[in-house]
Amino acid sequence: MTSWNLQGKRALVTGGSKGIGKAIVAEFLALGAEVLFTARGADEVSVAEEEFLRSDYPVTGIVADAAADADRGQLLDWVGRKWGSLDILVNNAGINIRKRAAEYTREEYMKVLEIDLLAPFEFCRSFLPLLQKGRGASVINIASVAGSFDLYTGPPYGMAKAGLIQLSRQLAVEWARHGIRVNAVSPWFTDTPLVQGVLADTKRNDAIVSRTPMRRVGESKEVAAAVAFLAMEKASYITGHNLSVDGGATSGLL
Repeated sequence: MTSWNLQGKRALVTGGSKGIGKAIVAEFLALGAEVLFTARGADEVSVAEEEFLRSDYPVTGIVADAAADADRGQLLDWVGRKWGSLDILVNNAGINIRKRAAEYTREEYMKVLEIDLLAPFEFCRSFLPLLQKGRGASVINIASVAGSFDLYTGPPYGMAKAGLIQLSRQLAVEWARHGIRVNAVSPWFTDTPLVQGVLADTKRNDAIVSRTPMRRVGESKEVAAAVAFLAMEKASYITGHNLSVDGGATSGLL
């Protein structure tokens, strides 16, 4: 049997009912992990869970808002009671509101920051005791190339993703003594529900593709593969790293 697997690992993936999150759940399950995933929509959770269960995968979906203290507490209680430890935490849940800086209301930009940055920070803090009990525990934060370059995504999104990259570095240093690795994965434009509106604009899509050396946008499964590698014990000496999954785009932007 190949050692490139996640056999026996238990993972929590936020925002796992669609897009990159769902692809991560699918990749983890295919590699042998047991997965708990979350999403805010009950119907989305139910549909995704049923799809995975049809393949007899060990998966559970729970309706939860990553930014809600009560919902995080519910998840912490579930993992503590059912598993007693956590091997992999993937902070994937995220949103965006695309506007010019002066056009945001405080409520709008705080919503982006709360879900995209503050919620992952709280998840990491809350689940630290369970991660310490895990086997070769790994945290992977789903950031974005927008955290390093201006991609016209709106300032709050870029701010949040930049913060998430730095959070990953800080925790990697702080938690190395616990044997917990922390990394970030930064996708370029990827064909997901979050960016379908952008890609539907032919002029914008052409501009994105022209800036990408591989001349296409990414696929969710390609991001998921990178996340799975960082979760594996094969990546045991990689921590504090921001891995861009971008078709070479950032090399051209440097």
